Amino acid sequence: MIEMNRRRFIGTTAATAAAISWNNPLFAAAGADGDGPWDLVAVRNGESVAMYEAGIAALGGIGAFVKKGQHVVIKPNIAWDQPPEIPANTNPDLIGAIVRDCLQAGASKVTVFDHTCHKWQRAYKTSGIAKAVTDAGGVMAPANLEQQYRAVELPKAKTLKKALIHKEMLDADVFINVPVLKHHGGAKLSLTMKNLMGVVWDRRFFHKNGLDQCIADMCFAPRQPDLNIIDAYRILRKNGPQGRAEEDGEITKYQMLGTDMVALDASAAKLFGMKPEELGYVKIAAQMGAGKADLSKLNIKRITLKA
Repeated sequence: MIEMNRRRFIGTTAATAAAISWNNPLFAAAGADGDGPWDLVAVRNGESVAMYEAGIAALGGIGAFVKKGQHVVIKPNIAWDQPPEIPANTNPDLIGAIVRDCLQAGASKVTVFDHTCHKWQRAYKTSGIAKAVTDAGGVMAPANLEQQYRAVELPKAKTLKKALIHKEMLDADVFINVPVLKHHGGAKLSLTMKNLMGVVWDRRFFHKNGLDQCIADMCFAPRQPDLNIIDAYRILRKNGPQGRAEEDGEITKYQMLGTDMVALDASAAKLFGMKPEELGYVKIAAQMGAGKADLSKLNIKRITLKA
């Protein structure tokens, strides 16, 4: 009975995703793309790995970001002891593909971590990410001890003037940020900027001192992502950030790639059916000059994969 319900859910959400894919405002101008370079690449209608391969190719391939001998650090969302069917964490297939791609480009080492909310060993395992990473040749790093973090200053920030940030991020040659698109009770949506809370030791400071402002302030940390990839293959529509059941998720088959976190989060808001300005941290970060929230001013590459 459980398996039958699971198949019915997946079939229903897949049908819904097909309708969303062709009508979402993010793709309203599909086919109107000019020439690169692209500010943002949006891909739809494929499996996670296929969308990543198409999207990264449009950005010049992973070799545009990773050079031989470099240490790459990947930060997915692995905060929760939830399986991939409940999309509280990033898709493990996508993370495995990125790890393999980086190693094939000549990376000396690929490390993956997150400061989890649930017990880190269980979250790493249940999410499927630990196996995907190790199978691909990468290494999982813990983030559960304060000694794994280093104090830094954020002089351009308004509230988060200093923080303890994970050493793996600070010392990386290449830093890749890979959140999953999901509902969040406090921030409304968890996206690229919000995902960086998982590199900070004291997340309570964010919640006590203005969540949206502190999220925006992370755009001015001394180490920023070289590449951001929003996993929106299966999104968490409700009960975020943890999710409760498979029915909280929805298969939408999207992915967005780029270097501008503000632009990416604005585009993901549209995909979710929200206006970018409804997300306080997007509005604040844009006003602070961290990126562009007006998608009409971006050169967007839109890719639709064949079914």
